[in-house]
Amino acid sequence: MISVTRKDSKEPIENLLRRFSRKVQSAGVIMTVKNGQYFEKELSKRERRIKAIIRRERKAIKVKNLKMGKK
Repeated sequence: MISVTRKDSKEPIENLLRRFSRKVQSAGVIMTVKNGQYFEKELSKRERRIKAIIRRERKAIKVKNLKMGKK
């Protein structure tokens, strides 16, 4: 659990909130929660490999089109 305490009694609450949000972001808590928000069926090794190949091909096409000046 992430905890943040005031440095002194005069520290504004805004600074405390800013430090807390930075710690939460750097710890990756938000991404963990977002990834677990919906159930995803586990893919087989073959399906993951096929999807990775497709992603790489699409990225290569996109990079090629950018170099050629197309959108």
